[in-house]
Amino acid sequence: MGEPARGVGADVLATISKASNMNNSTVPAAAQVASIATPINLILLSLFLVLAYMRLRPSKSTTTILPTPPQATVYRVFTPPQLMPFNGQDNQPVYLAVRGRIFDVTSGRNFYGPGGPYANFAGQDASRGLACGSFDEEMLTEDLKGPLDRLEDLGGEEMEALKGWEERFQEKYLVVGKLVPVGHDEAEEDEKTS
Repeated sequence: MGEPARGVGADVLATISKASNMNNSTVPAAAQVASIATPINLILLSLFLVLAYMRLRPSKSTTTILPTPPQATVYRVFTPPQLMPFNGQDNQPVYLAVRGRIFDVTSGRNFYGPGGPYANFAGQDASRGLACGSFDEEMLTEDLKGPLDRLEDLGGEEMEALKGWEERFQEKYLVVGKLVPVGHDEAEEDEKTS
């Protein structure tokens, strides 16, 4: 009987103690605890911080340059000769009249300005041409110093077409004035005498 009797529990403890001593001696101490501070993780974190800074940093230009606002438009009374220069040439705005109202159609310069399909209406009373669906020169008022076209000879269908155009212009463009004949009470003095 050479050895004293040991219980099963003592044998298990001795085996676990030997295994842990063996593991501690063969595995480095730094590897026993998992760490997120590895070189690759530090490189990735640095790259993320640089990219976040580049994306979120303020722009170099601290002054904002705003476009120049358009010239203020004042509602005024026009006669046909006064309306004529507003045909889009020489960098002028594009105006046209429909049933006595003058619309600023400059934003539609590609349609109503020089070279556009409706260019002959620019700076003119376009009422008759729009009502009749005609772009002919004969639809425009020839005598600029004479009375305005009252459109009395137009039929119901033509007047409906004209109302449709007028509604479209009201939705899309700014009314900048009123068209009156030369010599009218509301016309400016220089137009009454000429």
